[in-house]
Amino acid sequence: MILYVLKQNKNSKSAAFGKFFAYPVIEETVTLDGLAGHMSSHNTPYSKGAIKGMLTDMVSCIKELLLEGKNVKIADLAIFSLGIKNNGGAVSEEVFNVLKNIKGVKLRARATGDLIAKSLNLEATLKKASATSKTGNTGESQNNGTGNTTPPDNGGSQNGGSTNNGGNNGGSEFD
Repeated sequence: MILYVLKQNKNSKSAAFGKFFAYPVIEETVTLDGLAGHMSSHNTPYSKGAIKGMLTDMVSCIKELLLEGKNVKIADLAIFSLGIKNNGGAVSEEVFNVLKNIKGVKLRARATGDLIAKSLNLEATLKKASATSKTGNTGESQNNGTGNTTPPDNGGSQNGGSTNNGGNNGGSEFD
């Protein structure tokens, strides 16, 4: 169950000014240790420690490969790659300067397989978070329990439908 809150766009320069958008409520961040514990509870012969060791090595190796200019694809999860954060453009190649025109690099992750939006839309259920309850349990399902969160053709967010909103996954682009 994905809990959400509604936030109003307060950017008067935006075409979406005044409209409300759904944002997910994140109740917990699971650490690598927590993920290893969760995985070990799924009838595996591997201990939490062995799984955590493999995951730790995997993270280290992904970083190493990314810094070598390679992308890393983990089926049914994501393709990890690095992007460049530019600091304005240069008027010509001759005046381009890395220190002046590049802010840094960023990690990008593009969902694959079972985690692509089309698959998640078929499986996700949404519920509006209560402002008074810690878990946000309002007792009312916003999609009538169907699990289908595919938005209507107009791309709007009606009856608990999902919106992509440019891939914003946290924080408000309107604040």
